Amino acid sequence: MNHIGRLFQLSIYGESHGGAVGVVVDGIKPGIKLDKEDFNKDLTRRKSGSIGTTPRIEPDDVIIDSGVFNGYTTGAPISLRFLNTNTKSKDYSNLVKHPRPSHADYVANVKYDGFNDYRGGGHFSGRLTLGIVSAGVIAKKMLEGVEFKTTITNLGGETDKSKFQDILKKCVDDNDSVGGIIEVRVNNLPVGLGEPYFDSCESVISHLLFSIGGIKGVEFGIGFDGVDLYGSSYNDMIIDNTGKCKTNNNGGINGGITNGNEMVIRVAVKPTPSIGKPQDTFNFEHNMIEELKIEGRHDAAIILRAMVVVENAIAIGLADLKLINDALKKNV
Repeated sequence: MNHIGRLFQLSIYGESHGGAVGVVVDGIKPGIKLDKEDFNKDLTRRKSGSIGTTPRIEPDDVIIDSGVFNGYTTGAPISLRFLNTNTKSKDYSNLVKHPRPSHADYVANVKYDGFNDYRGGGHFSGRLTLGIVSAGVIAKKMLEGVEFKTTITNLGGETDKSKFQDILKKCVDDNDSVGGIIEVRVNNLPVGLGEPYFDSCESVISHLLFSIGGIKGVEFGIGFDGVDLYGSSYNDMIIDNTGKCKTNNNGGINGGITNGNEMVIRVAVKPTPSIGKPQDTFNFEHNMIEELKIEGRHDAAIILRAMVVVENAIAIGLADLKLINDALKKNV
């Protein structure tokens, strides 16, 4: 479904080439200072324009339809809307019968009996992440004092950041795409966020992260590298009465609950499936494999614009867990 959250809730809507995309956010405390300018920083981080991003430029000017009055949240649901103004729908008509490999074209057509809006990827487009980013802006305001630091630690298998621009340029020149790893570090989290079993901190955050198109892996702390260690090396020794640990192999979470140490999350982002390089793939109209040349405007490295999406999805999960934790404490 297109709705998520227990107390901090959001419902996402729209298609890439429809009239608008947006999100309705509920569970927001009244009296939080909020206006259009508060969204600018994160929306700008998501925008295209740099090498490796799509030539499609949208203003992404947020329209606040409800839930804010005189510059403050009212406590009512907030509706945030973004108009689609720069579309070229004809570029996608051939993909109904000749779907892109590794894209949602084929499965969406089957699942929705051909009634889905296929233009620009429709409801599966990266345009929908505007709702996640904008909801995350509000979530961060509810996480007072919590700090996020987000970086790309791996691009196409390369970890030397001085070589990233060369990799991007090569992908653009070759009409190809590249993936990588995003790392998010979260500091100043309180101890106690997370509701095991099924709403553990890892469960809630992973659910949100895997909702983002192109995300293929999530790990916390040392992640998969931890299988190479013995327990005596993996275990994080507590060194003071605040719960601070000597190491942080668990990434700030024990038993599905935040332990007050830095939260460390890494996310694997696949290469963008829409590439300009011709590919052989099945044509359902001609009932044979044929060369597909994808037209349209696409990101060579969607990971660049996904950084803020991943960061804000994590903020949404943490805001929900904080509200749940605060509510439980009030009832004790």
